[in-house]
Amino acid sequence: MGPQPPLSVRKLLLVGAGGFGREAAEAVRSANALNPRWELLGFLDDDPAKRGTKIDGLRVLGGVLAARAMHDVQLLLCPVRPDSYGARRLLAGRLRLGDGRYATLVHPTATIGSTCRVGAGSVLLAHVDLTANVTVGRHVAIMPQTVLTHDVEIGDFATLASGVRLGGGCRVAEGAYVGSGACVREGITIGRGALVGMGSIVTRDVPPGRVWFGAPARDVSAAPGWVAASRFALGSAARSEAA
Repeated sequence: MGPQPPLSVRKLLLVGAGGFGREAAEAVRSANALNPRWELLGFLDDDPAKRGTKIDGLRVLGGVLAARAMHDVQLLLCPVRPDSYGARRLLAGRLRLGDGRYATLVHPTATIGSTCRVGAGSVLLAHVDLTANVTVGRHVAIMPQTVLTHDVEIGDFATLASGVRLGGGCRVAEGAYVGSGACVREGITIGRGALVGMGSIVTRDVPPGRVWFGAPARDVSAAPGWVAASRFALGSAARSEAA
């Protein structure tokens, strides 16, 4: 096979200037080093203290809703904090943009099998491994060293922290958060908006909206991060629309 033609360069903004946004920026730089694809413009963030500052060499250019007027720019939604992991879903609702406005970012060290699919707006960081017939939805955040084995399904807006291991046929529903180093037995379902604590060993289905933790993991409490993010983002949207 001969050399591949260069990809067209697209403008890109990262929505959210926190830790995952900074990691996404590094993934963009790594991808560009092999084949320039993105012109990384900077961050958008609603924190007024960050406006106009530089973070890791990239400027915070304005608030989130500024993205609506930037028609030639692609976006990645980057909030992933475990105490407000519903934020990406609410940000997408605020922006009301089609899938074509969102990039899909895969670090060059990640491996994706030929039968796997990755949705718009999703980010796969370094050394992520998708083996066979894995489906990753829209706006999914997958952190380094995570392994998704055969027939795994990841719903929209889910978050998989570093070092997660999912056995074959697992399903992670919309907006769920799986903490660092968690191992999930084959065939398990993690419900919508649920949170699995770091280092947990999951051997039973996790109900929607619950926190499970331990080895083996067991029910601990309701999952406040999903609800809290929704309430916060809805309030922020109302304030932004009124401004």
